[in-house]
Amino acid sequence: MSTMPLSSQDLDGFRDVQRLAYRCAETIADEMRPGMTERDVASRMKDFLLAEGADDCFHQPFAWFGDRTAFRGFVGFKHLGGFNPAFYPGLRRLEENMPFILDCAPSRRGYTADIGYCGVVGQNRALDRLMDDLMEYRFLIVDLVRQRRTLAEVSQAVDRLCAKHGYEPRHKAYPFEVLAHRVEKLEDDGRPKHLSLARFGVRNVAELLKDRIKGARDGWSPLWNSKAGSDHPPTPGLWAVEPHLGFRDVGAKWEELLVITEDDAFWLDDEVPQVKRWKARGLWPTADVRAAA
Repeated sequence: MSTMPLSSQDLDGFRDVQRLAYRCAETIADEMRPGMTERDVASRMKDFLLAEGADDCFHQPFAWFGDRTAFRGFVGFKHLGGFNPAFYPGLRRLEENMPFILDCAPSRRGYTADIGYCGVVGQNRALDRLMDDLMEYRFLIVDLVRQRRTLAEVSQAVDRLCAKHGYEPRHKAYPFEVLAHRVEKLEDDGRPKHLSLARFGVRNVAELLKDRIKGARDGWSPLWNSKAGSDHPPTPGLWAVEPHLGFRDVGAKWEELLVITEDDAFWLDDEVPQVKRWKARGLWPTADVRAAA
């Protein structure tokens, strides 16, 4: 039997806030119209989360439109040409048939989620293809973790699948080139609001730093990428995983919580928008097909 790193009550708490985050993204996406800016949309997401009782965050909401979904010119916390946190919501205006990505990471009563959601106001065939292909990455990641492959090997397998599909792994433009990062439970201190600096929640970042120190001592990293620091067996706990694909000027991703135990792994929730979409499009494999694979 698998050793669970968190109680069933805790998993329910994380699942609840993840559903809140996705509900936020879907609700605001339905309100999006051409002419709105990334800042407009991010502000609406923030207002939604606050109204629903979010009291902290890993980061405040992000929104990216058009070629910014492919993170063109993004390099970690910088933008080519000098320091400029270009991945923050900007003044890019939404246009018809322009892809978008919404990303939010609310905390509520000590539980945190970090989600990514993509779509389009209108139609975009390249985005449809990317979103369809992203299903394979969801199966690949959990299958390799269950095989106890090192986290670096899992990330490298994602890189290879990107190359096979003819895509760029745009998560490599994130700070530290992360495919995923660790998520920890916070203290529920009853406060209605907590401090953020540079759009990142101080408490969640502090937990990540604590994990970085502890991991350095114990031989693991809370930042999951393709580098040597992640060349260790899967570390039990919760991980926010976000494969981000780029094809020319279109980017797409999903992000959701993966639960890793001592000898197993599973996605925290299958009732997420990307899975519902794959099922609606007839892409989701049956149980028999999955068992045969």
